[in-house]
Amino acid sequence: MRVIVCLDYNEMSMVGARFVSSQLTLKPDSVLGLATGLTPVGMYNILSDMNKKGEIDFSKVKSFNLDEYYKIAPDNEQSYHYFMEKNLFSKVNIKRENTHILDGLSENPEEECERFDKLIQEKGGIDLQILGIGRNGHIGFNEPDKELYSNTHLTPLTQSTIEANSVFFESEDEMPKSALTMGMSSILKSKRIIIMANGESKKDAVARLLSGKISTDLPASLLNIHPDVILICDKAAYSSVNNK
Repeated sequence: MRVIVCLDYNEMSMVGARFVSSQLTLKPDSVLGLATGLTPVGMYNILSDMNKKGEIDFSKVKSFNLDEYYKIAPDNEQSYHYFMEKNLFSKVNIKRENTHILDGLSENPEEECERFDKLIQEKGGIDLQILGIGRNGHIGFNEPDKELYSNTHLTPLTQSTIEANSVFFESEDEMPKSALTMGMSSILKSKRIIIMANGESKKDAVARLLSGKISTDLPASLLNIHPDVILICDKAAYSSVNNK
């Protein structure tokens, strides 16, 4: 795993945007795996600016999002459909038919997950997957557990994740308790993976990620078996690495 430690969030976002830009320069019809949450917003803003300046082109790009709450409507302001539209899709020249997000209202979530994995394969697989990391080491909504699912699936959210994400809802009661998420195998099939982390709240997860140990108690640690992973973090997130 290659590690890039940045001064702050802004530098981290710029570095991430450069990797995405390089990917689109080398392969304009790249398949991107996209993450939501606060971590990639800065990078998405930079990519939007680069697109407006004509420095990068999203017209041939296809995208697949990591996850979506269940059940939630796509026009709900807290849905990841809404998030992606607000923070990236409406700001770049990507074709909507080339963007793919799991259906948070599906009446048959198992069938929806199978469809999603099959579609990724049909599009040639993910060239570059963007990830964040949860405070408990989850990626996507693959939460710490004795066993992890390999494929895209419906999963209950842990209390720590519900508490962390409920700040975006009017109350914790409105926060969905389940989500549809790519599984670990779905993620690890990506040709290249970038995982981003910033802030002191992520320092323990980052330290454990880089400890050399692999465990389902820290789902992100499975990234250590992938041949092309880049961790981009700020100094605060990296601050506990030498203490673990």
